[in-house]
This record gives sequence, C-alpha cells and structure tokens, in this order.
Amino acid sequence: MNNLFKPLATLALVAGLSGVANVAQAESATYMIDPTHTFVTWEAKHFGTSTSHGRFDKKSGSITIDKTAKTGKAEITIDMKSMNTGVAPFDKHLSGDDFFSAEKFPEAKFVSTGFKFDGEKVSEVAGNLTLKGKTNPVVLKATGFGCYDSPYLKREVCGGDFETSIVRSQYGVSYGLPGIPDNIRLVIQIEAIKQ
Repeated sequence: MNNLFKPLATLALVAGLSGVANVAQAESATYMIDPTHTFVTWEAKHFGTSTSHGRFDKKSGSITIDKTAKTGKAEITIDMKSMNTGVAPFDKHLSGDDFFSAEKFPEAKFVSTGFKFDGEKVSEVAGNLTLKGKTNPVVLKATGFGCYDSPYLKREVCGGDFETSIVRSQYGVSYGLPGIPDNIRLVIQIEAIKQ
C-alpha cells in the first residue's frame, strides 16, 4: 500500500470501529404495560361547577426505550367498554352514542411518533390518538418519570405520569357543548415491565 494512503486507511478503520462501538452501546429495551399499575383517566368541568372524573379499567400495550440513543416508541390500547365513573347510569350514557359509541368503536389507541428526553428520563411523548374512528395528534407531557428494579418481579420497571388536553369535538364527541367543555384533561399514569 502507498505510504500516503496508510494513514487514511487507519483513520477509516478507526472511524468504522467507533461507529460499531456506538451502535453496540445503543441498547433498546421493550416494556409491557402493567395493567395493575396503569391508570387512564379523564377530567371535565360540569357546567362550570364540579369536575367529573372517569377512568378506563382495561388497557394494554408496549413501550420501547433506548436511553442512549434518546429514542422510543409506544402503543397503548384502551378498551372503551371499560368506562368506570363509579355511577353505572353515567357509564352507560358515556359509552352510548351521545359520547363514545363504545359498541361501534370498542377501542381507542395511542401510537407514538417521537420521544423527548431530559437526560435519561422521558419528558414528552408525541403521537396520534385514535378515538371514535378519528385520529388527531397529541403530546403527552411527563410530570414524573423513573425506573426501578422490582423486588417482586425481579425485573426493571419504568413509568411515570403523563398528561395532555384533547378537544373532544375533533373526535366527533360534541354532546353537551358548551355546558360540558370541549377541552378534556387526559391523564395516563403508567408502569411497564421490562421483557
């Protein structure tokens, strides 16, 4: 090999090995949602007085996080028939055609499009929420995020509290406007178990 090209070849080799090392360090992990420590709730003012609350008791999904590469993906499915306000007639009304049409649209789904990190902690997850057959972008902002080694499961668990505000009329849920506001606070408190 010509002496002029030896240094260039060496640099190329070092750069290539460095790239391989960086790829090896970037390590993604997949976590399955723990339904016993995951809560999906909503809040809405009722004619400017008290705040109505509800939750969905059945949810599933997975999250993949790469703390080194600062990337992730998430997919969460909510069973719309599992509405629970603690008041059976109210649940029935919310599940009916005035609101969520749960028989026709039994699932809502959030699919992420991007993660933001603050250090190793997830600070924001952008994505698309499909509800009642309509899809709109939402951004879930973290008000807390962390990971721990579960002494019971013998696995890492990651999770946090995330919230956003959705405009329900964008999903075809217009009943009761304007007495019941269009903006609904959605809170997802989630824990997921490393697989």
